[in-house]
Amino acid sequence: GRTDSCCAAGLHWTARADLKRKRMSIKHIAIGKYTIRDWREDDAASIAQYANNKRIWINLRDAFPHPYSLADAKAFLSKAMQMEPITYFAIASDQEAIGSIGLMPGDDVHRLTAELGYWLAEPFWGNGIMTKAVRALSEYAFRELGLLRIFAEPYTTNAASARVLENSGFTLEGVIRASVFKEGRILDQNLYAKLNKRALQN
Repeated sequence: GRTDSCCAAGLHWTARADLKRKRMSIKHIAIGKYTIRDWREDDAASIAQYANNKRIWINLRDAFPHPYSLADAKAFLSKAMQMEPITYFAIASDQEAIGSIGLMPGDDVHRLTAELGYWLAEPFWGNGIMTKAVRALSEYAFRELGLLRIFAEPYTTNAASARVLENSGFTLEGVIRASVFKEGRILDQNLYAKLNKRALQN
């Protein structure tokens, strides 16, 4: 089945010095009927409701809990809202948070690169929401952070996430063989990337 979720999960990275000098608090980016916005404490209930889904968890790293409880949601929000800079955001309707999208910045020689991760609540799959979110966040990060490259590493079993990335302008650069051990299975990952072409032309 299709799942609009990919790759990185949890808050297992640290903000890098280069990005700390840049402000990245989105506040509000419209993506059709939905928005990308900063997380709020009152998002905990909807996160716990929607994230407690094995069909989402199966395509994410094990840092993303399963089962997913209200306590997990509150712990996530506590960390996400204190990040400096903020690089993890809610995807939301007018009523509630329905998913998450974020960037995990690199460091050292990879400081102008970031990894993309995301998930979307199952009732909202198949409506093009995540494609719009990935496009919008990528362009925002290129413009505001000066990143040169954003990449994602969905499992090769996750065809829906591959379509999201391809429809968002990401290019398949290769396959990372036997790189994942998830729920007793050894999996490959696709390596997708999108480049900041305007910056690279300068």
